[in-house]
Amino acid sequence: MKKTLIALCLGFTFASTAFAASSREDLQDRIDSAKTVLDQIMGAQDHTIPLDILQRATCVAVVPSMVKGAFVFGAQYGQGVVTCRTGHGWSAPVFIRMAGGSWGLQIGGQATDLVLVAVNERGMQDLLRDKFKIGGDASAAAGPVGRAGQASTDWKMNAELLSYSRNKGLFAGIDLDGTSVSQNRDDTATYYGTPQDFHNVLGGNVGVPPGAVPFVSDVAHYFVMAKHR
Repeated sequence: MKKTLIALCLGFTFASTAFAASSREDLQDRIDSAKTVLDQIMGAQDHTIPLDILQRATCVAVVPSMVKGAFVFGAQYGQGVVTCRTGHGWSAPVFIRMAGGSWGLQIGGQATDLVLVAVNERGMQDLLRDKFKIGGDASAAAGPVGRAGQASTDWKMNAELLSYSRNKGLFAGIDLDGTSVSQNRDDTATYYGTPQDFHNVLGGNVGVPPGAVPFVSDVAHYFVMAKHR
């Protein structure tokens, strides 16, 4: 009975987080956190996202502090921000949700920073969908780590998306099969002050809001830096 109650409480906590309304200040904090996560990961010298992946990146999603919890069943939930490469730079950001679950004898909880990198046009189109499941609707792989990316070459042929996690300072590729990614239209509308079409924003047809300039500039900086290495 006690275990069942704890499990129900865990589920309620995730559900409450998932459907809670965000203020514009909350969303600005999320964008600022995404920039911080990206800066810390890219500042890790030889233990970071490889340059050849940065060169190929078509979109980058950052999910600060994705929460994972478990008691008999597992659940994970996080909210993040996405920008995509256009013909004239990187786009204004939009907001996404990531969620997943698993069953098994498990207990515990943690918060993990996630980075999702689209490495081709198919990966970009995945992030433009209203909702998709990693490993089902979209092929994904745990991304290689290191400046040269020599840990794995399979992603060049098979993956549309590369996934990374950072927990307690450790940065590594992660398998996110079964995790769903969906557009967060409400948060995007709140941040821009009006409903926005994801294709329109990520296609570069909407100006970057002042509060999002540091994050978008960061992504652009790392992309340009990779091109000139």
